[in-house]
Amino acid sequence: MSFKRTKEDFACEQCGTRVKGSGYTNHCHTCLWSKHVDLSPGDRSSLCGGSMEPVGLDVSGNGEKIMHRCVRCGFVRRQSVAKEDSRDALVSLSTKPR
Repeated sequence: MSFKRTKEDFACEQCGTRVKGSGYTNHCHTCLWSKHVDLSPGDRSSLCGGSMEPVGLDVSGNGEKIMHRCVRCGFVRRQSVAKEDSRDALVSLSTKPR
């Protein structure tokens, strides 16, 4: 299945921030939490619906990526950091032990 870009605005279930989606947005820019709605990026076919906790920050040659783990089923996904993401939240995440 190929990626389908869909612009979706949402209210973060973790901190309440209203997030304006770009079609690539998959997490809150304030607290970095996400929601397990995809099996493959953009497909919205996951039935889990659990909260995806930001558990790590991967910094490599491919840029910064947030690692999320679903608190309901344990599914793990990495997502690129967005320019709108809170630098304070990213710094805090980078110091979390994995």
